[in-house]
Amino acid sequence: MSNHGYEAGRLNLPFVGISTFAKKEYVSDWDKIDADVAILGAPYDFGCQFRPGARFGPRAVREASTLFSFGHAGAYDHEDDATYLGSDVRIVDIGDADIIHTKTRESHANIEYGVKKILDAGALPVTIGGDHSINIPCINAFAEDCAHKGPLHVIQIDAHLDFVDERHGVTIGHGNPMRRAIEKDYVAGMTQLGIRNVSSTAKEGYDDARARGSDILSVRQVRKLGTAAVLDRIPEGARYYVTIDIDAFCPSIAPGTGTPSHGGFQYYDVLEILQGLSKRGDVVGIDLVEVAPAYDPTESTQVLAAQLLLNFIGFIFHNKKQALSHD
Repeated sequence: MSNHGYEAGRLNLPFVGISTFAKKEYVSDWDKIDADVAILGAPYDFGCQFRPGARFGPRAVREASTLFSFGHAGAYDHEDDATYLGSDVRIVDIGDADIIHTKTRESHANIEYGVKKILDAGALPVTIGGDHSINIPCINAFAEDCAHKGPLHVIQIDAHLDFVDERHGVTIGHGNPMRRAIEKDYVAGMTQLGIRNVSSTAKEGYDDARARGSDILSVRQVRKLGTAAVLDRIPEGARYYVTIDIDAFCPSIAPGTGTPSHGGFQYYDVLEILQGLSKRGDVVGIDLVEVAPAYDPTESTQVLAAQLLLNFIGFIFHNKKQALSHD
């Protein structure tokens, strides 16, 4: 097609084209994943107890991420004097796990299969939910990986503890994932940050979490300690799985979620923890959940989610490269 005398190639502005994550290549054949990072959508929200809509989270976060589709030059950060997400970091989008309405176990099994295929390909799985129950199949998918490479330390950034064992027979809803995770013999510990106010878990859940080795800090405690002191409480050199519930953030900046809780984190509260974490150990899996775009007509929530994920991925691979250059 003619470019009418302009520069060769396409300008490819954010609103042009198909909304894969950061406008990266779409890989439909999960046996042909060849990348450093693979994005999987998990548009499942039948596990929520209040407002639904997170099934549209993956689509909304992908669309928001086109704002940050940097092209081949990567993203230069003048504060760090570093270029993140250059062409050396290969990111692909493998689409969504199939979701079968009213069928939780089958839907979760499809999510688990997607994460396993990413791990089998040697890529970093980044799963976009969906409600927080999708963390359960994500963690399940690591069984074989951990058998070969060692256990996970789970970092949860959230307003709610999500540590309910069972309520009215419900064991795999969005109030259960951290309880299901800590039961795994390959989950060595847990750090739960941002937990605050009236929460989803009774006192017994907090007692149970601490007895099983969890470190729980509210937003105010995190701020009082400061980033460095919070990071010092997390085991160094571990394999980290990071699960981010968007309701960890204050609804003044992230209203698009099913269970908003005031008093949440601001952007840099979380970004600096994630940046520090990427230097402290090996981030081996990420999910970001509970973006329900219908509740935020400004689209700020999904922009925050996309910006956070892209920065975090950038930190991870930049610091891996730095570590290799110092060896």
